[in-house]
Amino acid sequence: MATLDQLMQIKGVVAAGEFTPGGELVDFRSALSMSQDQAGMTAQFCSTVSIMFNTLAKAYTHMYSNTNWLPPKFWAYGGGDMAVCVGGTKGVFVEIAKADFNLLFRTLQEN
Repeated sequence: MATLDQLMQIKGVVAAGEFTPGGELVDFRSALSMSQDQAGMTAQFCSTVSIMFNTLAKAYTHMYSNTNWLPPKFWAYGGGDMAVCVGGTKGVFVEIAKADFNLLFRTLQEN
C-alpha cells in the first residue's frame, strides 16, 4: 500500500490525499498552495464520486452477467491540464502531460 509520500514521488503528482469512505480528510500532501479546507472539500468530492462508481459497478455487474465490474479499483477525471485519480480512499492531483497513468492506476489499486 503506497503512502502519501510515495504517491507524491510519482512523476506529475502535485498533491496526494487520503479520505474516509464517509468523506472526511485523513491526511494530505501538496506541492500546490492547497489549504486544509480545499483538501477537505476534495476529500468529500472524491468520496461522493467513489460511492457513485461503486453503485455503477454493482449495476453493471448485474446487468451484464458476462462481465465483472467488482470490486471497483480506481477512477479518474481529467480536465484542462490536470487530472484527479482515485483508488480506494487515496487520490492524487496530477499534471496530465507529465503523468504515467499506468503506474498511477497500478499503485492506486493496491490501496
